[in-house]
Amino acid sequence: MPAQIAQKAMEAFAPAAADAYHRRLMDAYFAENRTISDAEVLADLAADVGVDAGGFIRHLVENERVYAASVIDEHNAAIEQGVTAVPTIVLDDVLPVQGAQDLESYERWIERLLERRGG
Repeated sequence: MPAQIAQKAMEAFAPAAADAYHRRLMDAYFAENRTISDAEVLADLAADVGVDAGGFIRHLVENERVYAASVIDEHNAAIEQGVTAVPTIVLDDVLPVQGAQDLESYERWIERLLERRGG
């Protein structure tokens, strides 16, 4: 079960926990080297953010096709907009910034956008 689908399920099942779940997924993958496509891991992470793990997994399994279609649609929309890297940040609906960047780079791009606007 891809983590993107689990995130969509969390947004519907427990919207107040969605941001915490996203952060927990990232920590589990990048810092803890856990397999975030495993249903047991997804359930454990839901419990970590205070969500009923069993209820969440049932919701996820019952609605997997709907959430998978949503993830695919968003992916295709991003490709149509020229997004080819993860992460990509689009500043002011104009400037795509692809790949991980340092804080100073973001500050420079934002300053340039503000200058263009006269602000």
